[in-house]
Amino acid sequence: MPQILKVDSSTEDVSAIARKVLFAGGVLAFPTDTFYGLGVDPFNQAAVNKLFKLKNREKNKPLILLISSKEELKALVKEITPAHATLMQKFWPGPLTLLFEPNPVVPQNVLAGSNRIGIRQPGNALTQKLISALGQAITAPSANISGENPPTTAQQVHNSFGSCLDLIIDGGTCQGGKPSTLVDAVEMPVQLIREGSIPFSEIESAIEKNISHPEVLR
Repeated sequence: MPQILKVDSSTEDVSAIARKVLFAGGVLAFPTDTFYGLGVDPFNQAAVNKLFKLKNREKNKPLILLISSKEELKALVKEITPAHATLMQKFWPGPLTLLFEPNPVVPQNVLAGSNRIGIRQPGNALTQKLISALGQAITAPSANISGENPPTTAQQVHNSFGSCLDLIIDGGTCQGGKPSTLVDAVEMPVQLIREGSIPFSEIESAIEKNISHPEVLR
């Protein structure tokens, strides 16, 4: 059985246990802005492979990473474009995942053959504290078997995976709804990859107001 920790414990205690699980190659579930996610150390190839297997995830489907601060971004990506900077300023922390060109430090099995890496700074305070305590990015696909509904409670996570996880952090019920909006801002015009919580019209509006020559949007 996985260890289930409620967040009525001190955040420091929860984070210390999570850190131990993560760096031992384990898999943990934790709440995010929308649903519960599955976290592993993205720099541990065996842990990433285990995550793909647990979720029955297609091998060509890249993983999204969560960071606790914009400073962590510099080691992971080649460039932060003006469009990235504008959207980060407007929507981070929050349910916007941005695609970047990855630095070589990002493992190939995380990229799953893609030339982009999706990264988000979550708005959930517990998630931010957890990632900050870990001191590095963490994976965050939804904590469900591929094709099933993403979970909003720790119990739903447990129902899906049983004893296959090493730790479930019970932060209460997530808000659910739509997943994060996914946008490629490496080149102009910015491209909507996945509809989500933030309407693309708001993305376009932010770019038009802050980037020179907004006509390149269309």
